[in-house]
Amino acid sequence: MLDVLIIGAGPCGLAAAIECGRQGLSSEIIDKHNVVHSIYLYPTHMQFFSTAEMLEIGDVPFAISNDKPFRHEALAYYRRVAKHFNLNIFPYEEALTITKQPDGSFQVKTQKRGGEKSIRQAKHVVIATGYFDHPNYIGIPGEDLEKVTHYFREAHPYAGMKTVVIGGSNSAVDAAMELIRVGAEVTMVYRGEEVSQNIKPWVRPLFDGMVQKGHLQLHLNSRVVQIAESWVTVLSNQGQETIIENDFVLALTGFRPDRKLLASSGVELNEDMEKPLYNPDTMETNVPGLYVAGVIASGRNANEVFIETGRFHGRLIAQHMVSNV
Repeated sequence: MLDVLIIGAGPCGLAAAIECGRQGLSSEIIDKHNVVHSIYLYPTHMQFFSTAEMLEIGDVPFAISNDKPFRHEALAYYRRVAKHFNLNIFPYEEALTITKQPDGSFQVKTQKRGGEKSIRQAKHVVIATGYFDHPNYIGIPGEDLEKVTHYFREAHPYAGMKTVVIGGSNSAVDAAMELIRVGAEVTMVYRGEEVSQNIKPWVRPLFDGMVQKGHLQLHLNSRVVQIAESWVTVLSNQGQETIIENDFVLALTGFRPDRKLLASSGVELNEDMEKPLYNPDTMETNVPGLYVAGVIASGRNANEVFIETGRFHGRLIAQHMVSNV
């Protein structure tokens, strides 16, 4: 029987496996996708806000020529770390259920990409699943049209097209800027009075300049209320309705962790059913031996936990496991 089964091969899951190994615990990682799939889903040319040092795990240096790494550099770094520690990773295997056994261990039913099901057994389980598979849907007519996406990879497919970007975060601003560079006609719609105060400082003046020059139409205090094949309807907080001709909609409204696996495993959630109850000193949930690591430990705001902080959860978890042996 394994000492630890880790569900999720993101940076926090990898970090947990490394720390378990340092404590002499056997571990395996399963993930329904591949290593650091969430980072793979980032925009192709994205540059992190954090420095490389803040993304390091396992005390392995993240050496790059720039201060802030790009997406492709992060992918290469985490692959290298996984290989360096010879982590036992089983990609494309999804955890379906987690069941506590009479002896205190866990039985985890899984399914591989081809449909093959199997059962894994472990003394402890760490859930370190991310959130990029679960966008925050707006819930408006037309959101399911083919022209709508909740992911932005790169601007090329939208060159010369009329695009609407919904959102006011870093991801929305970055997408709008890239769209302008390829000649897209960009309208940005955000419910707040201004775009996020956390916009990257080197991007903010460029963004403001695009708005002032009229290269980007910005609708603040507004929301998209309907999407059709050739137009969208925008409604201001004052009740003014505007119809905008449109080819594509990028609904960059953020993501949230999927907590169905947690809840079905007996983990208690807080009042709004968003945040799991756990001990922040050990990351252990109300189910003894079942731990959370990374963004899954956050509440309604998934940005409560980043790689920069979640990477240390594994150390707390591993230390608690060996202290209870």
